[in-house]
Amino acid sequence: MIVQSNEFICSNLQHFFLSMPNSDLTLEPLCQLQIMATKYSLFRSRTLPSFTFYSPPRFRFAAKRLFVPLVSFPSTTTVLSFSTLPYGPSLQKGYSPFPLKPVKHTSSGENITSLDEAAFTRVFDISALRVPSSICSKLENRLRGHLLNWPRIRNIARVPGDEIDDQLKSLLPSSGNGAEAEDENLVALKRRIYGKAEGGEPLDAVSYRDKLAMTFNSRGYVKFRNLAKMSRPKKKKKRDDREKVQMKGIGKNEMAVVQVVEDEEEESDGEELSRLLGEDVKRPPKWRGSTRLLLLDEQLANKSIEELPEAIKVVFQEHDSQCMELVKCKLTLFYDYWELHEVLEILLPNGMIIPSAFEAVGHIAHLNLRAEHLQYKNLIAKVVLDKNRPKIQTVVNKVEAIHNEYRTMQLEILAGNKSLVTTLVENGLRFHVDLAAVYWNSRLATERQRLLSCFTRSDVVCDVFAGVGPIAISAAKKVKRVYANDLNPCAVEYLERNCVLNKLERKIEVFNMDGRRFIETVFASERTQSITQVVMHLPKDAAEFLDAFRGIFEGNRPGKEYVLPRIHVYGFSKAQDPEFDFHERIRTALSEAALDVEMHRVRAVAPGKWMLCASFILPESVAYSKMGSNL
Repeated sequence: MIVQSNEFICSNLQHFFLSMPNSDLTLEPLCQLQIMATKYSLFRSRTLPSFTFYSPPRFRFAAKRLFVPLVSFPSTTTVLSFSTLPYGPSLQKGYSPFPLKPVKHTSSGENITSLDEAAFTRVFDISALRVPSSICSKLENRLRGHLLNWPRIRNIARVPGDEIDDQLKSLLPSSGNGAEAEDENLVALKRRIYGKAEGGEPLDAVSYRDKLAMTFNSRGYVKFRNLAKMSRPKKKKKRDDREKVQMKGIGKNEMAVVQVVEDEEEESDGEELSRLLGEDVKRPPKWRGSTRLLLLDEQLANKSIEELPEAIKVVFQEHDSQCMELVKCKLTLFYDYWELHEVLEILLPNGMIIPSAFEAVGHIAHLNLRAEHLQYKNLIAKVVLDKNRPKIQTVVNKVEAIHNEYRTMQLEILAGNKSLVTTLVENGLRFHVDLAAVYWNSRLATERQRLLSCFTRSDVVCDVFAGVGPIAISAAKKVKRVYANDLNPCAVEYLERNCVLNKLERKIEVFNMDGRRFIETVFASERTQSITQVVMHLPKDAAEFLDAFRGIFEGNRPGKEYVLPRIHVYGFSKAQDPEFDFHERIRTALSEAALDVEMHRVRAVAPGKWMLCASFILPESVAYSKMGSNL
């Protein structure tokens, strides 16, 4: 049997359907024919076909005529796609009242700093159900699957101007009480609002003020609790239209505004009424009582009641038409709504990696920008600062790698205040840090917590490279005694300050020495207690200081018992087997072949580069060696 080509099969299918205008075909035979065509395509090309619909993915019936979406069967494998944009808000959707000016990408390396926040305003057309506030919560639970479930957007919006106090609801006219009761309610309402006497005559200004003064007591105005606020209204601040769009809508906050779009007929009627009666006279409200808006799903925008899902139709049938209304709305999302990566995707060129991750050190955001990002560093810093306020107040970037003796970073302040001195909290303790003079890495908080879990109350800890004290001060809360040392005098100053800040200065003894000299001093001193734990958290050079432990107990004094300490040393490795490589470096530094070491991978600091932690008990042969350290 000769298999016909894909184009011939598709053309025959289209002619077959178009030649049957009054056919009663259902969806099932149509799908069967598509499956048959797919089988022919698979038999012919041995590849997976893809269906491309050139209209919305639904079958539309009109005048008993079936409109079939065009189907193409390409010879190459592609992915089935129904929509180019995913569900939810996006800067690619909607329309903007302020067109976004494209960022001028230059190749000269000049920094780009301009950012128009108003250009990120996006307006979306949606539909909403206007319902009484009393049944709003109940309907929200019933229709939750058909509501606008966008992140950071509430499904319920308030309508300004229709909030009525509960005490006044009973005074409002209602159709069920009769005309006489309605007149009485109106008279009582006017007396309460306008201060009219029992006979209906309005009081003069002086008598009305005296009457209000008599109702004043220690709790304030009894009948007019908001009178003081009404007498002194706050001055409204003038805002630039370019900064934030001023709308008469509802549910307004810093990120979004919902505005009810009135019909053209109602707007024209309102214009004619205001032209006849004057601009000060407003139309009577259509609704009586407090109302809310239930924002419907974006796929239900601009649809009539007949086109809504059955769940919403049932709600309309259960409630009176005067109690529920389908309205059109405009949802406006401002610059504050969009996330960091969404804004940077628009600002940066296509294909560039979005630098959305950073290290937070107190109020400072520490970036590690690549060379391709340096042209946009000020622009990136401003967006990072805007999207993380008030927690982040300063944005910095590391200029170059750490090469100095004190392990301090060369930082460039890109946005925010100019202070690099901050206070942060870790493990329930507070630390003062100056990133310009000391080293700190917040990403090692989990590793520090793991290390602290290895200590007991009877331990005596020796921290050779303590820095500002993240390990030493945290260990002081748990262990018996801590000896902390650092070569950087600024780090030692902050270490002492942090000890006093956390009220642990009595359990910590601080030193300012070289690492080898400190190890020899603290183990040889008679004042020090027997050290059980040694921490060497200097990954770049810590393994080179292990030779200081050779012969540390060689001059054993009689009558004193020595405890072989457990050493925790950190290091980097780029080898294919980082554990074996780091183990060999430790054995070489200690000149010990038989060494039982526990290895732990801390984290990957770069592609192919690992930070490791090796824990082992100092061998007796090394501690009592006569070789001594190579000074």
